[in-house]
Amino acid sequence: MSHPFDYSGKRVVITGAFSGVGAACLEVLQQLGAAEVIALDIKRPDGPISSFIETNMGDAAAVAAAAEQIDGRVDVLFNNAGISATRPVADVMSVNWLGLRQLSEALLPQIPQGGAIVNTASIAGGQWPGHLAEVMEAIAIEDRAELLAWCDSHKDLVGDGYGFSKECVQVYTLKSAKQTLARGVRTNSVCPAPIDTPLLPEFNETMTEKTMSWTIEQCGGTIATPTDIATTLVFLGADAARYVNGVNLNVDMGFSAFMTTGQIDFSGLA
Repeated sequence: MSHPFDYSGKRVVITGAFSGVGAACLEVLQQLGAAEVIALDIKRPDGPISSFIETNMGDAAAVAAAAEQIDGRVDVLFNNAGISATRPVADVMSVNWLGLRQLSEALLPQIPQGGAIVNTASIAGGQWPGHLAEVMEAIAIEDRAELLAWCDSHKDLVGDGYGFSKECVQVYTLKSAKQTLARGVRTNSVCPAPIDTPLLPEFNETMTEKTMSWTIEQCGGTIATPTDIATTLVFLGADAARYVNGVNLNVDMGFSAFMTTGQIDFSGLA
């Protein structure tokens, strides 16, 4: 039996691999012996990859074209691409949610039994239990233009798009896990707290630096590194997680646990 974290012989597809968590994933996958890594991004990563497909994950035609170029088996799909709310809501929803769903469903027939889909969500998407019916309604909309029109008519819920896009990813992870399991494929997501990546200044702008600093303080005063999140993503894609399915895994140094149990100090937000 091979080591449960071993990626030897595995063929991997990853989006958003140019920088941050995606770039860290490439390094971790190389260490674990990944045989072939296909990267989809708007820029070619400098890290260890086998091939690169230039892809704007917010463009339906580009995602479809990329999927068509990926022939043969895909053992693990990492849906990692994402943007902040410095962009219009339509762009945020398209990259963070719609492109993820499109690629997952396009490649699912190529993922063999024992394979995995791993999504990068966020603790910012953790508010979905308060309006699950609306999120379920949104993720049931297949047509892109119709979904964006729905977002426009639900501005109070959707806001700047970032948190809601990650709510869609979390709920989709829960819902699609049943469908993918019918093919022997696991689907999970990782929900990080703030990460020290090139996108951090953008999150400081959209969520305010005060809120981001407060969140980090509540996480024990530390901020996650890209490798902290990458290793968790890779774990969920590995055989080590063979019985983990339909899970939105918070990687936040306990922030969500502290929030749930009333141990968060809100005075820093006053």
